[in-house]
Amino acid sequence: MNPPANITDPLILFMPSGKRGRFPKGTPILDAARQLGVYVESVCGGRATCGRCQVEVQEGHFAKHKIISSNEHISPIGPKEARYAEKRELKPGRRLSCSALIEGDLVIDVPQDTVINAQVVRKDADTRVIERNPATRICYVEVEEPDMHKPSGDLDRLKAALQRDWDYGRLEADAHLLPQVQSILRQGKWAVTAAVHDDDDTDAARIIALWPGLKNEAYGIACDIGSTTIAMHLVSLLSGRVAASAGTSNPQIRFGEDLMSRVSYVMMNPDGREAMTKAVRDAISTLIDKVAVEGGVQREDILDAVFVGNPIMHHLFLGIDPTELGGAPFALAVSGAVKAHASDLGLRLNPGARLYMLPCIAGHVGADAAAVALSEGPHRQDEMMLIVDVGTNAEIVLGNRERVVAASSPTGPAFEGAEISGGQRAAPGAIERVRIDPGTLEPRFRVIGSELWSDEPGFAESVAATGVTGICGSGIIEVIAEMFLTGIISEDGVIDGALAAKSPRIVANGRTFSYVLTESEPRITITQNDVRAIQLAKAALYAGIKLLMEKQGVTGVDVIRFAGAFGSFIDPKYAMALGLIPDCELDKVSAVGNAAGTGARMALLNRMHRREIEETVRRIEKIETALEPKFQEHFVHAMALPNKVDPFVKLGQQVPLPQRKSIDAGGVAGDGSPRRRSREERAARRARP
Repeated sequence: MNPPANITDPLILFMPSGKRGRFPKGTPILDAARQLGVYVESVCGGRATCGRCQVEVQEGHFAKHKIISSNEHISPIGPKEARYAEKRELKPGRRLSCSALIEGDLVIDVPQDTVINAQVVRKDADTRVIERNPATRICYVEVEEPDMHKPSGDLDRLKAALQRDWDYGRLEADAHLLPQVQSILRQGKWAVTAAVHDDDDTDAARIIALWPGLKNEAYGIACDIGSTTIAMHLVSLLSGRVAASAGTSNPQIRFGEDLMSRVSYVMMNPDGREAMTKAVRDAISTLIDKVAVEGGVQREDILDAVFVGNPIMHHLFLGIDPTELGGAPFALAVSGAVKAHASDLGLRLNPGARLYMLPCIAGHVGADAAAVALSEGPHRQDEMMLIVDVGTNAEIVLGNRERVVAASSPTGPAFEGAEISGGQRAAPGAIERVRIDPGTLEPRFRVIGSELWSDEPGFAESVAATGVTGICGSGIIEVIAEMFLTGIISEDGVIDGALAAKSPRIVANGRTFSYVLTESEPRITITQNDVRAIQLAKAALYAGIKLLMEKQGVTGVDVIRFAGAFGSFIDPKYAMALGLIPDCELDKVSAVGNAAGTGARMALLNRMHRREIEETVRRIEKIETALEPKFQEHFVHAMALPNKVDPFVKLGQQVPLPQRKSIDAGGVAGDGSPRRRSREERAARRARP
């Protein structure tokens, strides 16, 4: 048993979970992980023989967490680790957490390839039928053989055949093909298949690949680079079918949970940008391997690639320093669409493969938001449509065919489990659904990996493999909304300590109270600080939405779409009860899954969609919340549940809302206090991006 930690003990931060704590020097890293509820697999009982407990120490200055992490802050490799490394593989930079001891502050990365109960990455493509007009086409032609009386070159006759049969105008060929043309034509007995890239009618079309005979399939990839997860689809350029999909955690998480932390890392570490660019490109390369194997294709069969991502992911993927995005005026290095050879970014596909990246809308509203707008088409609607992509930095688009406005709101990582006492990312064992009995205040819940509720027979057996390990974003939203709807917390977000007399679930926690969600280990409680973290996040989002509504001159919206993998698992009723989104008919609120990925597929399969979104982005009006004087006012009102001033009439018609009551910070019913209101105002100022 380790002695109790104190403020002078080293601070240990585990990524990608974000869980942290202080531990005395000499504590094995595996023990620290277990005490924090971080899943690090070990099947040998800490004997350094199984190798499942591998971790990596991240080097650098992590300003957000006030940590300088170094391999010097961990004990040297001992005999057990040396013996394991000698007999089995231990990758450079990795340590066995059962043997490595804490000697100073550390940021520890738990590699995803060692985790069996890894984060669940929602990666499936939707079934939308997309009209096909790809920028890269496959063209079979029969070329005239050389003739003594017609001295034109083989490439010129290939161009002539393509112009004759496929109605191309100007044609050029990539330089890497020039040494191959003659041998390929003769191998195919003058019948060949050419891949022609023609993305813009103002430029010459280009022959980018050539095969002998008839080739009847070619592929492209559509990839959404999220700050938390990366999702990729392998798509047939001929039929439009999705041949394979894969997803993975974004390895940049180890450099910082949220986007500004990653910008800070670049600023504090000279090689930070290069390290993060390499990390994301390596992850993308691994995903390409996965989808290629699953789809039964070779990398050389992939001829086109479309990428989307928020501005910081966009810049880091392209190898651009994102420092300018860390402060006003949030200047993008490039905002328009990016066209390049895939090989320019180190992607090993067909040598002639092209890359297209959708345009960014503004400094914090990126190519992913543009892809969502392309997918859902507010600019094609008569109704006022609100699109919300909830993440560490929420992106918001509001409009119709008359006018579209967009903004971002700094929600932070609370919705993804970070900064929540029992929070974790979506993985097997995480609570994702919660219901609270309004009479007894007893909870029941569901976890990822089981279809049963906790009060149903067989639940314990169904979660025996994973246990109940924490609570993820959708569960956090539901439990706090349920606590509000059942009266456990007031409209100001204060847990009512008077209810401790009614239920043992309400327990004192210093000067405040907490709600006990699970009694078993690990004991999961919803603390007053957890409620505050969600209030801050949802208030920032709602304040951004209100600013857009004011710009549009509307007091309500007709349709709401939740984009992103996380949005797919948010129950609209609970999102509205929290005041995460404005009042609306519940049947008009829906999740659209990875709409950014759908937009990327649309741009991959139809070049006219590229022109559509390029023109749309030029017309979208960008609202910078940091410069809007009413942001703080909206934020303070939005700290209340669901809102201090906005009536939620439509929600109230379908969901019984509790009567308004105010409870002081100590859990005693009352009429509020100036001290608490001033704290909210200070929170509003801190929430400004």
